[in-house]
Amino acid sequence: MQITSTSFKDNARGAMADADLQRALGNVEKGFIEKRAKAVAKLPEFDDLRDSARDIKNHTLAHLDLYLERYEERVTAAGGKVHWAADAEEARNVVLDICKSVNAKRVTKGKSMISEEIALNPALEANGQEVVETDLGEYIIQLRGEHPSHIIAPAVHVNRDQVEADFRRVHTSLPADRKLEEPETLLAEARGILREKFLTSDVGITGANFLVAETGTSIIVTNEGNGDLTQILPRVHIVLASLEKVVPTLEDVSQILRVLARSATGQEFSVYTTLSTGPKRAEDPDGPDEYHVILLDNGRSAMLGSEFQDMLRCIRCGACMNHCPVYHAVGGHAYGWVYPGPMGSVLTPSLIGVDKGGQLPNASTFCGRCESVCPMRIPLPKMMRHWREREFERHLSPATQRWGLKAWAYAARRPRLYRFMTGIGMRAMSFAGRKTGALKWWPLAGGWTKYRDLPAPQGKTFQQQWADKQRAAKGAAR
Repeated sequence: MQITSTSFKDNARGAMADADLQRALGNVEKGFIEKRAKAVAKLPEFDDLRDSARDIKNHTLAHLDLYLERYEERVTAAGGKVHWAADAEEARNVVLDICKSVNAKRVTKGKSMISEEIALNPALEANGQEVVETDLGEYIIQLRGEHPSHIIAPAVHVNRDQVEADFRRVHTSLPADRKLEEPETLLAEARGILREKFLTSDVGITGANFLVAETGTSIIVTNEGNGDLTQILPRVHIVLASLEKVVPTLEDVSQILRVLARSATGQEFSVYTTLSTGPKRAEDPDGPDEYHVILLDNGRSAMLGSEFQDMLRCIRCGACMNHCPVYHAVGGHAYGWVYPGPMGSVLTPSLIGVDKGGQLPNASTFCGRCESVCPMRIPLPKMMRHWREREFERHLSPATQRWGLKAWAYAARRPRLYRFMTGIGMRAMSFAGRKTGALKWWPLAGGWTKYRDLPAPQGKTFQQQWADKQRAAKGAAR
């Protein structure tokens, strides 16, 4: 996935014209929001848990070096090995070296946004390994040659009939007249295909929701159980995680887990919460012979101490995009890189640069819904404003936008001129929309009026109303 400074608008136009995508996106707005609301309502202490989770992560980030060192010590003591990767290339090379060392032919993967971030699958395939995504959503989009459009529901943009068509296209060894009309039959078919992949895999790769410094444990939360099979059956288990996933203790994890599933899918807890600590021991009946953890920086350490540090609290629940009106309209692929929605609008410029991701912070209405539902209380709108400022300062925003802001600033610093011009504009817009109360077209507002009406002003400007109120108050005081 390659993002450019101008790709978002083009992607968004295509997404809004895609009827199948628009039908699929309706499930996001209808499903996730209602389920989260019900789950939160059943837990009176939910907001207190959010405060606690935020404080835990803030403490961890303030002492991140110490907790990472402690985590490495505990992993090593358990028989595992920690690899440090400064960027995507280093992380890919570590994975490739491990696979070569065991002559791996087949690699199974649990869902991992970090593997998407470092473009791992193409590198493994170029190295001769067969790569199999085992999360159902990831498996579907792998068959389609696509990338995830959501961080917890990667195939949310795909409809059931599209999945059926892809299964019939790829699973050619199965009877052509088999029934695949129901979701249950699609799931059963995928399960049967993947079972053989699990049993013959040489290396299993998972992400990590949390890394526990106290014990050297990696934790994943899933609803399918594929993560367990991915890390237990192969000879080698590789954990891919970014630096900020570390937390101090298991007690800290237990608090954050109480807000994670409720925010993500509206569940009290995910079906599987799996803890892994090192390779199998002599008394263990199963498990990997080798256990590797790759800790990826890739720009995150540069966020520490900056106005974007709060973004490192993110636990990848997806609540921000589930509630985002922009995401509801265009989906995840429009964002052009790994992380979509409000969290992607902050994280993407942080990782790949504002020159490539600068359009994303502008993909927001600033309604504040993302911050209001974030279980880690991340101030996403504030950070998007910071990126907008940086984009403007570096002259990366469109010239017409910069000129418009300069013209507005010139008038805003001159109150009489500002009131005169807004008064004229108000009267002109009111006159133009006098019949219907809305404007079908207005100069410099074509991006809005092309898709929706622009309400015509009713009555006086805010400043005029405020002045009238002040005069009335003074009159009453006399």
